[in-house]
Amino acid sequence: MKQLFTRRRPTAIVILLALAVFFPVSQAAAQTMQEPAPAGSVPVDPKDPYESWNRKVFTFNDTIDRWVLKPVAQAYRTFTPQLIDRGITNFFNNLTELRNFTNSVLQLKGESAVVAVGRFTYNTTFGLGGLIDVATAFDLPERPEDFGQTLGYWGTKSGPYLMLPFLGPSTPRHFGGFLTDGFALPSAWDAVESPDVYFARAVQIVDKRADLIPAESFISGDSYTFVRNAFLQRREFMINDGKVINDPFASGDDENLMLDDF
Repeated sequence: MKQLFTRRRPTAIVILLALAVFFPVSQAAAQTMQEPAPAGSVPVDPKDPYESWNRKVFTFNDTIDRWVLKPVAQAYRTFTPQLIDRGITNFFNNLTELRNFTNSVLQLKGESAVVAVGRFTYNTTFGLGGLIDVATAFDLPERPEDFGQTLGYWGTKSGPYLMLPFLGPSTPRHFGGFLTDGFALPSAWDAVESPDVYFARAVQIVDKRADLIPAESFISGDSYTFVRNAFLQRREFMINDGKVINDPFASGDDENLMLDDF
């Protein structure tokens, strides 16, 4: 463990410095966007001040998905037996329990930390290395926690909505948490050696995209707006442990639907 943190220390320092600079800048930008717009100009939404740019990135991501990722995911759903597909999803979900545990501890959520340890122990020991989710059957449902949620727990503001190339919907807080979870905090992925880790990540991405295909039927109206609303609602739901305090984007019943995997 000491060797793990020694190897990650330079990366952790870089990320923490980036967070220290990026969050105040993004919040200042969002605050600036809240100022009254000049007469005759189109008002800027304070939660999505970069909408014009975000829509261009959304179109780019959608094109990549339509021509590359989605066809692969559809083939995966067609030729992979449901039992194997479920096992692959369970396996990758089990790897996230170390992340859930670490961030539960950082958020002072003792019960969630115990649940994460219990889930990983049960699923790894009795679930064939995580292929079977026996923990849920033992009344230990997953409690997802990430560093973006940890930042929110300690009062860090979300910042403006961002659509990132390849990565999809995000915010400065969410993206900072993503980087920290991936490079600064200990992860079960550290046990996977190259080049196997790249193959495993590719399978994980395809499996996740395949699981999202049925959710596409819920999308209605403007796809960009729907995805944005669903993502922001889902993040608020997770950060507040299931309590949605406000819904700044809700404008209809369809847009109140949340896609669990966003």
